[in-house]
Amino acid sequence: MSKKGKVLVAMSGGIDSSLAALLLHEEGYEVIGMTMKTWDYTGSGSSKKETGCCSLDSINDARNIAVSLGFPHYILDIRNEFGDYVIDHFTNEYLDGRTPNPCVLCNTHIKWDALLRRADMLGCDFIATGHYATLKQENGRYFISKGLDKSKDQSYALWGVSQESLARTILPLSHLTKKEIYEMAAQRGFVDLVNKSESYEICFVPDNDYRGFLRHRVPGLSEKVAGGEFVNEQGDVLGHHEGYPFYTIGQRKGLGLAMGYPVFVTGIDKENNRVILGRDSELMKNAMTVDQLRLMKYENLGNRTIETVTKVRYKDEGTPASIQQIGDEMHVRFNEWVSAIAPGQAAVFYEGDDVVGGGWIRSGYRI
Repeated sequence: MSKKGKVLVAMSGGIDSSLAALLLHEEGYEVIGMTMKTWDYTGSGSSKKETGCCSLDSINDARNIAVSLGFPHYILDIRNEFGDYVIDHFTNEYLDGRTPNPCVLCNTHIKWDALLRRADMLGCDFIATGHYATLKQENGRYFISKGLDKSKDQSYALWGVSQESLARTILPLSHLTKKEIYEMAAQRGFVDLVNKSESYEICFVPDNDYRGFLRHRVPGLSEKVAGGEFVNEQGDVLGHHEGYPFYTIGQRKGLGLAMGYPVFVTGIDKENNRVILGRDSELMKNAMTVDQLRLMKYENLGNRTIETVTKVRYKDEGTPASIQQIGDEMHVRFNEWVSAIAPGQAAVFYEGDDVVGGGWIRSGYRI
């Protein structure tokens, strides 16, 4: 038994999770690798070849790394758990006129819980992943902070991980850059990892066609929602669309309208099957309400208003904002205008590099 302890590492077959396992192995942990099978492409309706973290190739790549380093590797089939929660939520959110973020939901409600249950079964002290983020502990609280490589930072996706899960989590890549990861893999002879392409698609939407996925997932959907109206902010009819679930806040391309000036989706009216269009200025909001909160750095905010940088999507650089918790909601007031605040997306609040917490955007508005 290692003095460092026994750790279960989530291995997707990619370079990041593989190097996380390798580094922990070199540091003297007793490592067990585990690859989670969340989805198979036969249920997606896609004709694309199976790739990414759930493919047979990726599972084999993860197993080969484990074998070469001399530690055990297991495959964990969580397709039922994943499908019932993540995919149903993804589908229902679009049907409710919202824009979901399944990767955040999967991290917070499926992967960590599934790993911890198996870690207990295998007698592991810790779990580990290849996320570019830092884990901190202050004042009896565990919380996520940004990783060293800000261009690859994944702290946004981890705001919902519970205190119990964080207490047993190791993030080995927190102090490394992507460039250093490639160099370390090459130095150790893992050339295939260096040359392997990375996937940024949603794992169960392999061709990035979420509209096609919805049509396959909900038989008859196109017929049910076809022929709805495009309207402007004043309610004037501008044309007709394919159905409200197939549009997202901020969308410009694929509208099929020639207005003589750029127009964007500024709102979704599910009840009337209407998609609201406007100029880019009409996308701008300076406040929002966030619900289903999970705080990390603090147990609660009390009646305090605190200054943060708040992100409204993964690639968002963040905007200075004051936040105040009122019951189970966070009321956010931005210091400047923010474009395309989409209900259903995750909002994450930062103090410096530290994640204060996050939640799901309920609405954006102007004050």
